[in-house]
Amino acid sequence: MATEESNSGRRVLVGRVVSDKMDKTVTVEVTRRIKHARYHKYITRRKNYKAHDAENACKVDDTVVIQESRPLSRTKRWVVIERRAT
Repeated sequence: MATEESNSGRRVLVGRVVSDKMDKTVTVEVTRRIKHARYHKYITRRKNYKAHDAENACKVDDTVVIQESRPLSRTKRWVVIERRAT
């Protein structure tokens, strides 16, 4: 998935929803591929982010665009800005 910068200087990531069990929160898995420094093989790196979903619109396996925000809770620092249903 992609990493971008928005006009506000906040990071924007694209990922897949892996959990929607919380109220107004989704867990988004962002996947990136890096090349190993010595062996030159591509490795998949994954990281989970908790993102605010105000309308509870996102479902599991949806592709979403999330943007950095102020801390909304202890672990939630991202907001869903676009949903691409599958």
